[in-house]
Amino acid sequence: PGLAMVALVLLARSLGLLQSLEWKTLDSFWRWRPAEASDDRVLIVGVDEADIQQVGTYPIPDQDLARLLQVLAQQQPRAIGVDIVRDLPVEPGHEALVATLATFENIFGIEKIASDPIPPPPSLPSERVGFFDFPLDTDGFVRRAYLGGRPSALSPNPAAYPDADRFRFSLALKLAEAYLATEGLRLENGRRNLDNMRFGETELFQFQPNSGGYVRTPSAGVQILITPRSGPVPFDKVTMADVLTGQVDAELIRDRIVLIGITSLSAKDLVNSAAVDFQAHAVSQIISAVLDNRPMLRVWSDSWEYLWIALWGSIGMLLVRYITRSSWYMVSIGLIGLGLIGLSLILLWLGGWWIPVVPSLIVLAINGWVLPGFYFYDQMLRSRIDERQFVIQQTYDAIHNGPLQILALLLQKQAELDPTVITKLDKLNQELRSIYACLMKESLPREEILYLGGRHAIDLRSPLHKVLYEVYNITLRRDFPGFESINLHIVKFEPLKVKGLSTDDKRSLCRFLEEALCNIGKHAVGVKRLKVTCMATEFENLIRVEDNGTLAKNSSKSQAGGWGTRQATDLAQRLHGTFKRSSSAGKTHCCELRWPLRSSKSWWHWSI
Repeated sequence: PGLAMVALVLLARSLGLLQSLEWKTLDSFWRWRPAEASDDRVLIVGVDEADIQQVGTYPIPDQDLARLLQVLAQQQPRAIGVDIVRDLPVEPGHEALVATLATFENIFGIEKIASDPIPPPPSLPSERVGFFDFPLDTDGFVRRAYLGGRPSALSPNPAAYPDADRFRFSLALKLAEAYLATEGLRLENGRRNLDNMRFGETELFQFQPNSGGYVRTPSAGVQILITPRSGPVPFDKVTMADVLTGQVDAELIRDRIVLIGITSLSAKDLVNSAAVDFQAHAVSQIISAVLDNRPMLRVWSDSWEYLWIALWGSIGMLLVRYITRSSWYMVSIGLIGLGLIGLSLILLWLGGWWIPVVPSLIVLAINGWVLPGFYFYDQMLRSRIDERQFVIQQTYDAIHNGPLQILALLLQKQAELDPTVITKLDKLNQELRSIYACLMKESLPREEILYLGGRHAIDLRSPLHKVLYEVYNITLRRDFPGFESINLHIVKFEPLKVKGLSTDDKRSLCRFLEEALCNIGKHAVGVKRLKVTCMATEFENLIRVEDNGTLAKNSSKSQAGGWGTRQATDLAQRLHGTFKRSSSAGKTHCCELRWPLRSSKSWWHWSI
């Protein structure tokens, strides 16, 4: 059961059933991180509700936006990102905005390419435009960022966008590139993977469809996993009014990346109202990774992740074997689970490694809580077996010390007894002594073994026709009077169609053949010919035993309604077949069992 649980959890993860849980766990781990210092390389200028009320209209007119850009540009920031859509003029002041964009070359605008494309400001050259799209997870949260891509790959309707095959960069990458250029670092292709992007020695590893807790997630374009900056104030943030009224210290702007975006919740431009914070985290992540060696979110390969999950499943399997006290066992599982969470947090916070903690915890908990039930059931079963075998031992001791001792005394007086009687007594002595071994074996849980005569073990996993032939051989070696006169054996054991037959069914079929042969040995007289047929036709299986002897006296009643007959009738009903015993003029002719193939059940019932 432990291996089955591991396999089920691995299957559930590969099908994406645990994906949302892994996302939520990652979000919680980010929230639990110790606070980081604010990134003093990024400043957010938010257009809030008060700014909109002061301007008196929305969208913000071009003249107000131009004035804001002029004030910021005079404080010499390294780059300014305008995370506000300006594909169309918003009068008054459009000419002033165009002139401002032309004057300051470190101002970057935005476009939208992933869906419902929005063109950039017409006056901006393409090298100063970045797209602001973010890939959304199915739960509506942003955990990834685009670095670049083509509208032909990102947009569901690329024909609606000009130059759909031209590769474009995101606003976050454009701003990071402008900032790092002043540090002498240029954007280059990766070394480990040429499709990656690189600044200096820092390679930005691409998101893949199965990265971390993701399962078959679209990975069009160049994406990275976001490592958000922790703490209540990840970035300095001011309002548009603060900048225009001179309330912002020039040191908050100089040499920084300045992001301008809508922060008012009442603004109807939902695209812009949430984007500026995302852009700040994406820009900060790239710059901090390059200049500060701040870990980026990294993941293991699929094979290592699944091996890790299986390892934690095996821990639960091992504990249940070696810790016998239930209280210690539950404490151990709890401590190990806390250790797994702690290890996952340390790897994430210090190294940026996102490991599969949710499936590992699930398989540890299942194997930690479910397996003890199987274990204690097994212990109880073993205890009952020991008790049963103790009773058998006591019973056999009584037989051994009583009847078997008397038999031993009789066998010592061979000279005084008839040789035939001596032979029978010796046979009885052997069979009584074999009862102990047989009962001890039968007391164990039922396995794929059939015992005949107390000494012969038949493997029911072998092909059924071979098993039946072995039953035939073993039974005919028994010391029955009806077998002594047989001088012609006609046997036919062909492969049977066993689809749908359980182990109990196979066991019952063997007992049926044994009983049919034993009836001949015990009750038939003068048998010269024995014919045994086991075969399959197109529609049914058949076991038939025929002989040409006569029925012994006082045997007709037992043959008509004995225990073997009732067992054969019940077996035929269970297999949806028929059992038939036929005789003529005192001669035993045939004992026959037929049952239909499972796929032909409807035909069989109709034919009956």
